[in-house]
Amino acid sequence: MSVDLAGFLGVVLLAYFVPGPDFLVVVRAAAQRASVGRAAAVGAQAGLCVHMCAAAMGLSVIAARSAVAFSVIKLAGAAYLVYLGVRALRDARRKGGVTGAGAGAEGKREREAVGCRGGFTQGLLTNVLNPKAALFFLSVLPQFVDRDGGGSVTGQVFLLGAIDVAIGLVYWLALVQVAARLRAVFGRPGWRRRWERVGGWLFIALGVGVAATE
Repeated sequence: MSVDLAGFLGVVLLAYFVPGPDFLVVVRAAAQRASVGRAAAVGAQAGLCVHMCAAAMGLSVIAARSAVAFSVIKLAGAAYLVYLGVRALRDARRKGGVTGAGAGAEGKREREAVGCRGGFTQGLLTNVLNPKAALFFLSVLPQFVDRDGGGSVTGQVFLLGAIDVAIGLVYWLALVQVAARLRAVFGRPGWRRRWERVGGWLFIALGVGVAATE
């Protein structure tokens, strides 16, 4: 089995450096707490694992060839991004930012657990419902698979997919560290409201863009 790892790594790095919906989800989560940002990062990569398994099993091909299935995925993803945008705009109107779940250490742990679950879920759904992520594993990744070397195509898909997920996880965790250091700025009520407004409108714009994708 021989795959074009150098070319694949170049494409993957370029894809991560171009901000998308998962970038906004991870940064917004990290602006709350570093632990929530890490949960969102893991969730985003778990979403890619779903696409990787679907591509290996041939489900992505079925979805891509079915106009109805692809449209459903696309519109669901667009609706979810708009939903995240509306939530961010709604949060921006709250004077105190994120509301607490209780006082003291127990309340703090409860808020952190809820925040981490929410961050993971947002990261997961953002990539699972991202048609561009599905198309990457369907049309881009197979170009680096060696079909004439006698190796398992499924094995190569899993190998390249695992490399993609691992690179992304390192990238997101580094991004979380940077965003967490800026939390002192974004944690101020005025800056947080501005950030939520900007993030909310960006989510909505991305959702509209996804819905308009042919």
